[in-house]
Amino acid sequence: MTNFKSLFIDYCQKNNFEVNQDQIDVISTFHEFYKDNLDQSFFNFFFKKNKKNLGIYLHGDVGMGKTMLLNFFFDQLSLKKQRLHFNEFMIKFHDFKFNNPNQQNIIEVFVKELKEKTKLIYFDEFQVTNIVDAMILGRLFKEIFKQQIFVLFSSNIKINDLYQEGLQRDQFIPFLEIIKKFCIEINLSINHDYRLKKGKTERFVFPINSTNKFIANKFFREISKNKKSENKILNIKGRNFEIKNFFEGLARFDFTELCDQNIGAEDFIEVANNCSFIFIENLPDFSENNSNQQHRFITLIDILYEKRIPLLITSDKSLNEINSSTSLKEPFKRTLSRLNELTSIIF
Repeated sequence: MTNFKSLFIDYCQKNNFEVNQDQIDVISTFHEFYKDNLDQSFFNFFFKKNKKNLGIYLHGDVGMGKTMLLNFFFDQLSLKKQRLHFNEFMIKFHDFKFNNPNQQNIIEVFVKELKEKTKLIYFDEFQVTNIVDAMILGRLFKEIFKQQIFVLFSSNIKINDLYQEGLQRDQFIPFLEIIKKFCIEINLSINHDYRLKKGKTERFVFPINSTNKFIANKFFREISKNKKSENKILNIKGRNFEIKNFFEGLARFDFTELCDQNIGAEDFIEVANNCSFIFIENLPDFSENNSNQQHRFITLIDILYEKRIPLLITSDKSLNEINSSTSLKEPFKRTLSRLNELTSIIF
């Protein structure tokens, strides 16, 4: 049987990663989960058909290595599997519902079709901020677990603290109870953010003044040199999203173009699919007065991080000085950590 602990130690050594005991302990828990639930050996196949644990929910602060651990575990599994951004998953569900308006038991039909394609789903950096999603997740995941689909979650937030300040949170409680019933909850606690060790943030330029504007503009001119400029139009379900400054995969936006408009995850995914590098100018400070814009920005950075899109950003404040609205303070910690990595010179 696969020994995940020894494989993980070898993996760390080959990639010059620090071998951390807290992470080793998590891998050992993954190993037990695999042995009890996913192992398709003769004994397990015939004698352990009723699985109690159908998921892992790994949480901890930003940059602890949650994604690295779950990526490693996910890559070792030889079964039908998918890694999805949660926003992408919910878009797939809403699209399915829209395209099948007369279908009864839409959740059951959606999950049955899902099961034909995958035995395991992995959601990295899971969080819920949308009231529509919050109200249906209980029924959706009840059916997912009923169909014996395994789920891996990583999150910055404990299960009980998900959607903490959300509207009508009482309708979200059944989802929490289902996750706690079927998933092993693991807390990863390490005293530093590994992302901050990866490199100096050379592409986060502050404050906004004539000197730094020149530096940022010079950098973008150099990387876009000899590339054709166009006004690119993305058609997203009948809606047009305009990229005014597009240079064969390099895009330049003002913050307002991305986050002041009433757009969301679906639009950002399409932007990411068309871009290999993005320059965002005039990133503001955040407060209660622009929390909607901050919420869109968090979603944007989650998607760009998932798609591995490097960034150049200008702001009046350094990353460490940017404030947050109260309700988004916790998820914004992840955003700042990811920005540190996405603007790193070695990213």
